[in-house]
Amino acid sequence: TKTGIALLYDEVSENAYDIRLKLTKEVLTIQKQDVVCVSGSDHSANVIYSFCNSTAEQTGMLFIGDAIIQVNGINVESATHEEVVHLLRNAGDEVTITVQYLREAPSFLKLPLGSPGPSSDHSSGASSPLFDSGLHLNGNSINTAPSSPSSPIANEPKYEKRWLDTLSIPLLMARISRYKTGTDKLRSNAFEVLALDGVSTGILQFYTAQENADWLRAMSTNISDLTLQNMKMANKCSSPSDQVIHMGWVNERIEGIDSSQLYKFKFLALKGSSFYIFSTPPVSTLDWVRAEKIYNLCEVLFKIHKLWLTDDYWLQANLYLGIHQDFDLEDQRPYCFSIMVGHGKSHYFNVELGSELAVWEKSFQRAIFLEVQRTGSKTYMCSWQGDTLCFTVDFALGFTCFDSKTKNVLWRFKFSQLKGSSDDGKTRVKLLFQNLDTKQIETKELEFQDLTAVLHCIHSFIAAKVASVDPVFIDSQSIARKYMYSN
Repeated sequence: TKTGIALLYDEVSENAYDIRLKLTKEVLTIQKQDVVCVSGSDHSANVIYSFCNSTAEQTGMLFIGDAIIQVNGINVESATHEEVVHLLRNAGDEVTITVQYLREAPSFLKLPLGSPGPSSDHSSGASSPLFDSGLHLNGNSINTAPSSPSSPIANEPKYEKRWLDTLSIPLLMARISRYKTGTDKLRSNAFEVLALDGVSTGILQFYTAQENADWLRAMSTNISDLTLQNMKMANKCSSPSDQVIHMGWVNERIEGIDSSQLYKFKFLALKGSSFYIFSTPPVSTLDWVRAEKIYNLCEVLFKIHKLWLTDDYWLQANLYLGIHQDFDLEDQRPYCFSIMVGHGKSHYFNVELGSELAVWEKSFQRAIFLEVQRTGSKTYMCSWQGDTLCFTVDFALGFTCFDSKTKNVLWRFKFSQLKGSSDDGKTRVKLLFQNLDTKQIETKELEFQDLTAVLHCIHSFIAAKVASVDPVFIDSQSIARKYMYSN
């Protein structure tokens, strides 16, 4: 369990007040400071201490220090505070209450929590009970009416400041946002956590950048651990060919009507042979067919677009790390990647942490390589000079082209014989192979209905082939893991 003090910030009013965070493996709890009666006469439990902006306040007939004696004629002098609250909530549209002024409330109960108390009365030596050195807030408050003979000091109510649970956010499938709503601007030392059902903690603001980073890392780790546990449970009920490799929240860039760049939360999953994009996480088996988009893993291409090591390192990363730059990079979000799919389409995503970028990169590589090995081969219809042909990419054999009608093999080359390629960006591709006997380069031209999908498939098979003979290939190709973890 991790605990600590933070601020809960209201972006509208720009006000903030202290809260206490309690983080466990499964839940983030927000605690607010309140004053509770820990002992004293029973009827004092229902003294009205604060009713700001409530219906009671609007009547102008109730005051701090009034004790509720009856509700709609029912005597509640011996009832607990919770019982009275329950009775009031279920009393109907019109409520008649009988109150009795017992005594003026202690001065600290008149103040909003966290606000300064009255100045110390040096002549009497008494300080404000709200700011005494301990948790016990029992002290002689200023202008307090003397106790009546029938109310001995032993029965006087005693109060303590305590941290009370006000909101609990389950971390399973929760998401974190560090950005101001509708912008690309990072909040300064702040973020919010949103539960699966959309309930938000509000903006959690920390006093230092280090505190912010520590809490962000801790919460992200717990969310990831719970996601992993959830994946393992789901995989127990799935076949070996339909296992979940990785899943989690990202932000997808959406082009606005006015060409502005908007980001929306999306939930991605790598499962079996497919890459899924959801608006909300799949929580049941039926949810998997309700994805917004489903793509075959052999036909997608993962590319890192942005990682900011430091502000002045972006240029170096841009120039030397081989990062793809087809996208407009004017937005201020680091840790971005894209998924290129068929027909030249793509999705552009952002994650909150560099470590998340590294995990997505490795997970895509692993999922694609496993799918290539499971599939073994992919065949596409194509044409050349009026003939209808079939083009096969095979994990063991390499490339084969044969007549779709006669099934006669026209040519076959190993992966190692492919020396280059070029395409027109539409339908036509030229593949350059080296003849093993003559050492000459042979050019083979083909036309495909979805050229992008075929090129991605070729890339996936070749990468998987290299990885199968070179165990360190994946790590050596990982831009994010190499540069983000060290940073």
